[in-house]
Amino acid sequence: MDTGNAAWMLTSAALVFLMTPGVAFFYGGMVRAKAVLNMLMLSAAAISVTAIIWTFWGWSIAYAGKDIGGIFGDPATGFLLKDSMVAKDGVFTAANTSGDYPGSIDVAFQATFAMITVALITGAIAERVKYSTWMLFVALWITFDYAPMAHMVWNGGLLSPTGAISQALGAAAHDFAGGTVVHINAATAALVTVLIIGKRKGFGTQPIRPHNVPFVMLGAFLLWFGWFGFNAGSAFGANGTAGYAWVSTTAAAAAAMLAWGFTEKVRSGHYTAVGAASGMVAGLVAITPAADVVSPLWAMVIGAIAGVVTCLACGLKFKFSYDDSLDVVGVHGVGGLIGTVLIGFFGVGTGLFTGGSWRQLVVQILVALIAVLYSAVVTSIIVFALEKTMGWRVTEAQEVSGIDMADQGERAYDFAGTASSVLKEVK
Repeated sequence: MDTGNAAWMLTSAALVFLMTPGVAFFYGGMVRAKAVLNMLMLSAAAISVTAIIWTFWGWSIAYAGKDIGGIFGDPATGFLLKDSMVAKDGVFTAANTSGDYPGSIDVAFQATFAMITVALITGAIAERVKYSTWMLFVALWITFDYAPMAHMVWNGGLLSPTGAISQALGAAAHDFAGGTVVHINAATAALVTVLIIGKRKGFGTQPIRPHNVPFVMLGAFLLWFGWFGFNAGSAFGANGTAGYAWVSTTAAAAAAMLAWGFTEKVRSGHYTAVGAASGMVAGLVAITPAADVVSPLWAMVIGAIAGVVTCLACGLKFKFSYDDSLDVVGVHGVGGLIGTVLIGFFGVGTGLFTGGSWRQLVVQILVALIAVLYSAVVTSIIVFALEKTMGWRVTEAQEVSGIDMADQGERAYDFAGTASSVLKEVK
C-alpha cells in the first residue's frame, strides 16, 4: 500500500464532502429569507440519505457488483460493503485495495460524489417541496439513477472508454471527474423535476432575489476549494495528473468568473457578486470532464466559453417558462455539456484542434445525449411516482408564508424576537 496515495485520497474525500455544505450555502443565500433553512436541510438530507443507501447497495451497483448489461452492477456483491471491509483480530480492515490504497477509501471518496450530485438538484426545486418527499427521492434517485450512471461511465459500462459506444465509434469516451455522471445527470433530473412539479408562486411576475449574497460567495469559494479534491482526487493518487488537474481546474474557474462578469457588464452595466460566484462554478463544472486532457490554454478557453454561454443560458428559464429556481440547468447542464463536448475539440492528441479526428467529438456528443436520455427517463418515473403518492408541493399558503416554518417549524432570522429584546433593554 502506498500511504501517500492513501492519505491524498482520504483528503480528497474530505474535500469533496465539503462541497455539499458549499452547495447548501451557495443555494441558501440565493433563496428568500423564508426558505434558507429548508435549502440547508435539503443538502443535509442529501448527505445523510445517500450515505445510508451507498453503504447498503449504492456502492455495489456503481462499482463492486458484477456488470449487468453494461448498465449497473449486482447490488448483492458489495451489499453492506462486504467486499470492502472484513473483521480481523477484532477490528475491521480493508478487504481489498483500489489501485495502491485500501478499497474502503474508494468507497468513501465515491460516496461524496453521489452526495454532491443529488444535492445539486435542490437548486432547481427551491422554496416549494416537502422535505419528506425529498428524502425518499434521494434514496430512489441514488439507487436507480446515480449509481447506474456511475457504473456506465466509470466502471466499464456502456458509456465508459471500453464500453460498447466507444468500441463502435473507435474512440474512447472521456469523463475525467463527472461532466456526465454529475453535472449533466443532475441538471437533467432538475429540469425534469421542475417541469413536473411546477413553478413557484410569483415566478416571472414578481422579483425573487437572493436574501444573503455573502452566503452565495462563501458557498462558491467552498465549492472551488472542494473541487480540488473533486478533480485532482480523480487522478486516484498523489501524482502528476493530480497536480495538472489542480492547475486546469483553477485556470478554467478563473477564466469563467471573468467571462461571466464581462458578459454581465455588457448586458446590465454591473459586475455582480452573484455573477462572480456563478461564473466560478460554471468554469469548475465545464473543466470537470476535461481536467486531465487539455492544456492550460485550452482550460482557460473552456472556462471562458462556459462563463459566457452559461450566463446567457440562465435566461432561458424565463423564455421557456420553467422555474429552475437557482439555475441548475443553466450552470450545471450547459456547463457540463460544454466541457464534455469540447474534449472533442481540445483533448490532447484526440481533439479536432489537437491532432485528433472527428471520432472523439462524436463519441463525446453521443455519450452526453445518452446520459441525458437515461436521466430524463429514470427521473421522470421517480418524480411521477412520488407526485401521485406523497405529493411534492407544500400548500400555496405555506409557500407564501415560508417553507421554513411549514417544514422545519423555525426561522433562520428571528428579527421580531431580536427587536422585542432590544426594546425591552431600551426601556
